Amino acid sequence: MTAQIINGKEIAAKKKVEIAEHVATLKSQGVTPGLAVILVGSNHASRTYVTNKEKTCKDLGMYSLLIEMPEEVSEEDLLAKIEELNGDPAIHGILVQLPLPKHIDERKVIETISPVKDVDGFHPINIGRMMTGQNTFLPCTPYGIMVLLEETGISIAGKNVVVVGRSNIVGKPVGQLFLNQHATVTYCHSRTKDLKLHTKQADILVAAVGIPNFIKADHVKEGAVVIDVGINRNEDGKLCGDVAFDEVSEKAGYITPVPKGVGPMTITMLMYNTLKSAEQSLTRD
Repeated sequence: MTAQIINGKEIAAKKKVEIAEHVATLKSQGVTPGLAVILVGSNHASRTYVTNKEKTCKDLGMYSLLIEMPEEVSEEDLLAKIEELNGDPAIHGILVQLPLPKHIDERKVIETISPVKDVDGFHPINIGRMMTGQNTFLPCTPYGIMVLLEETGISIAGKNVVVVGRSNIVGKPVGQLFLNQHATVTYCHSRTKDLKLHTKQADILVAAVGIPNFIKADHVKEGAVVIDVGINRNEDGKLCGDVAFDEVSEKAGYITPVPKGVGPMTITMLMYNTLKSAEQSLTRD
């Protein structure tokens, strides 16, 4: 068996067309969706992500505001800037690029962003709403995974889903989204005993551990759907995921590649959340 490739780049492009149409409609009503991104310091990877977000905003007709702050900025000044953006009617989404310097408390930063502008979906209020199945901003990468499956026509209800990884950004929330769609969910992590015992039961396997080529063919059930969230560099410096793609793709039914898999969906869902916030501002204001 050779797995069917789930092409995230193609699906993201389709979703962006839909978003751009909605943006044009909103602009005709006098509202331009606005996203503010705060970048602290000069982390190269963070700057690349931020540049991509800015470009995507402009491509979709949205307003993009980049605020750069020095590495040594005080926590107080950063929180004050967030509060200023909370009150700015031209801004519908606020994103503070992580990681932050060690002297700044990420939790405080996330909790200072207004829940109605938390387009990353990290605020405890939005996480709580997600847990209880309410309408809210969903974290972008987990949300992107659900859209990939939906667009590929893969049903979730009743399936065994195994999530390898338990980060607050991907692992925990994606498991909850599967649960919300009536899957049976197992979380595995660094202290799981006999990982293969669990992963080989998975109809849908999500790898989000940040270890290059960690998931091998003998972790995977024949015909399973394999979602690779990892973005790593192998020993040759080449981009790769958490899944040993060449061998797993011979056994899986569906698989996401790295790159052009989950990655393009993350920024796309960020844009979707910003659009959603702008739409909600019409009834909120």
